[in-house]
Amino acid sequence: MAGQRTRRRIPEATVARLPVYLRILSEQFDIDVTKISSEELADLAGVNAAKVRKDLSYLGSYGTRGVGYEVEFLVYQIRRELGLTHDWPVVIVGSGNMGQALAGYNGFGDRGFTVGGIVDIDDAKVGTVVGGVRVRHVSELTRVVAAQNISIGVIATPGIAAQDAADALVAAGVTSILNFAPTVINVPHGISVGKVDLAVELQILAYHEQRRINAAKGSSLVSVPGESRRGASA
Repeated sequence: MAGQRTRRRIPEATVARLPVYLRILSEQFDIDVTKISSEELADLAGVNAAKVRKDLSYLGSYGTRGVGYEVEFLVYQIRRELGLTHDWPVVIVGSGNMGQALAGYNGFGDRGFTVGGIVDIDDAKVGTVVGGVRVRHVSELTRVVAAQNISIGVIATPGIAAQDAADALVAAGVTSILNFAPTVINVPHGISVGKVDLAVELQILAYHEQRRINAAKGSSLVSVPGESRRGASA
């Protein structure tokens, strides 16, 4: 029965929450927490306990009433479901500021995503070393992908070059793309695309900040009972 459930297709919303659970559980494991309840995990993840239990049920994990979940085993289950039981080399297209920042970010390697290659169209950047990896010309992309069996590509180019980068990655055999460029890319059916737009994320945060400001202004305009009458009589 549990085996059948683990083969069910997991909803995208649940997949998006699994890395959050994994980070929290890994942190708990590091401080020697061995058991965790759905309520505790939900509180740390900012969701409700029913959603946590539903999400984890897709992994075939149901916990024990009154005891909760085994943290170490849950970490293993999530890592296995996310395909994190082995390293995933990635290739970065673009060695500018964003490409350099990504290549130098140790957090990727710590989570199993090693930089297997960096390519650029600028001859002046070819041959330089970024994050310990020598930059190759974009014409060598197919060779880099094939040599390290890379299936994940990262676009770190200016927006105007993003579509060309995507086309090159697809032609090289990459099947999943993470796009940091501030533009939408078009890819063939079957290619997975993730989008990280820092400007959009900042705009969303600005929206929430503006709501807080408006709420604060609104509360300051609320009159004290009787105050308006006193003002009128004066």
